[in-house]
Amino acid sequence: MIVHARSGAASFAACLRLFRRYPLAVTPHSANGRYRSMVLLHRDAGPTGYFILTQAGDGLFVVRSLNPHDGVCQEIRPEEPVSGIIHQVITDGMPIPHDGALLGWVTDRQVTVMLAVYCRQPETRDSLVPVPHIRVMPMDGTSELLQWPPFTVSPLDDGRLWEYVAWGQIVDIVPLITRSAGRAFWVPSPDRRSLRLEEGCVVITDNLSADDYWLPAGVYIDHWTLREGIQAPPPCRLLALPGVVDLAYRLR
Repeated sequence: MIVHARSGAASFAACLRLFRRYPLAVTPHSANGRYRSMVLLHRDAGPTGYFILTQAGDGLFVVRSLNPHDGVCQEIRPEEPVSGIIHQVITDGMPIPHDGALLGWVTDRQVTVMLAVYCRQPETRDSLVPVPHIRVMPMDGTSELLQWPPFTVSPLDDGRLWEYVAWGQIVDIVPLITRSAGRAFWVPSPDRRSLRLEEGCVVITDNLSADDYWLPAGVYIDHWTLREGIQAPPPCRLLALPGVVDLAYRLR
């Protein structure tokens, strides 16, 4: 299939729109906001369909493969043509919430499930390239599957991720947690000491309220654990484990 080159101006404008429309996907790399990036998923590209879009200056964007060994890297300037494939990545690719984002799935104004995002970018060409994913953590005791997202098993396969955000069914709970010091904690698994939300659970000790939703006290744990019928230990026991981190400070 032949994919013709596209206008650099059109591709450049599409890049600007992505950063404007999807702030939850943006990772800032400089204080002035001129150097920032996001990860895009382009499904037609198969397992190599993850790309990093970087704003490297006022007049320059760069698109490259998340895995540097895939070899895709192209600059986008308004005055230079862009390959049709790169234009498709920009216009059809789905932005992924930035690495470390903590979101909530809202049912009847209540957060029933936490969504922890892992979208790390490799630091060097030889770094391990983790596959972006979203860990779904319902509140322990919320066994009613109707209160879980329809995409629970595979969040990034659901093309409506940003529609849920627009509808208010997915909310950014970081602002609520960062102003609630001493009431939200990350508890790593006993055999893992990572500060990332990859292995472990979240403990909320008091109900937290925002303008449009509230986050109930409880233990939020991986949905696969709950499906196996495994209950989380009591919050007091979890908070006594080593490595517990106050999320208000971790997420700031």
